[in-house]
Amino acid sequence: MQTTIRSAVTFTGRGLHSGLRARMTVHPASAEYGIWFRRTDVIGRDAMVQAHWSAVSNARLCTEISNAAGTSVSTIEHVMAALAGCGIHNALIEIDGPEVPILDGSSAPFAAAFLARGVRELEASLRCFEILEPVEVREGAAVARLEPAETLEIDFEIDFADAAIGHQRKHLTMSNGAFLRELSDCRTFCRQADVEAMQANGLALGGAPGENAVVFDGDKVLSPGGLRRADEPVRHKMLDALGDLALAGAPILGRYTGNRAGHAMTNRLLRALFANPAAFRIVECDEARRRLLPGTGINRSDIPAVA
Repeated sequence: MQTTIRSAVTFTGRGLHSGLRARMTVHPASAEYGIWFRRTDVIGRDAMVQAHWSAVSNARLCTEISNAAGTSVSTIEHVMAALAGCGIHNALIEIDGPEVPILDGSSAPFAAAFLARGVRELEASLRCFEILEPVEVREGAAVARLEPAETLEIDFEIDFADAAIGHQRKHLTMSNGAFLRELSDCRTFCRQADVEAMQANGLALGGAPGENAVVFDGDKVLSPGGLRRADEPVRHKMLDALGDLALAGAPILGRYTGNRAGHAMTNRLLRALFANPAAFRIVECDEARRRLLPGTGINRSDIPAVA
């Protein structure tokens, strides 16, 4: 069955890159609605933007979606990951600014609020994209790949010169609350040199090390309180991947592999997938398939307690 949130929930905070404060409310929606954003501050042109891979207009530092009228919403990946991880398929997200609040830099505040409101089943069958053959995109040493699997799996590998990050790899099957337990609390991260460069270019204006991002400098973790998990960076990359894959428009049954991949490569991967009809098919999720999806069999206790 398709689902939606039981009642509206509101979040307020600054955007990580713009520094602008926004109020965002996630509302219930009917079956087959999907996920849409509505810019309540936009007057005189189309304010509705669909959370869909085809609407991605910029994916350099975060995932931004836009409509034909030029209305955009950026840094959507963390709330999209929370929706996918909680098994919410339909929602209207109203926001009065151009960027989703970063909150603590993870998906945990979103997921906790969604589960506190509850998830309601709708009288409509849930469909999934079943991967039938491998699809891959490359850019230098970076690779993003989808291949057949029984349910959604994410396998991610990163390699940074900074000793405090270094080489990290993790693989998870995203069933039975794995996203909530293993990934939801992992924060976005960056290097101190990158922060300085971004701020010099008018970005990362809402960043606050220790509050909404982990900052590394060589072998040091600069953020007060350190890491929530020893491999928090690769886990956050997996969180981002889930949020970006949620732009497919329905759950994916397949294994995603990312090696030094980011938002742009995951979007390129989805574009390559849907350009090849032989690589996937749409299937109705029966009870057996549904039990394997990220949002099935979860509860609020699956979300780690974070400061």
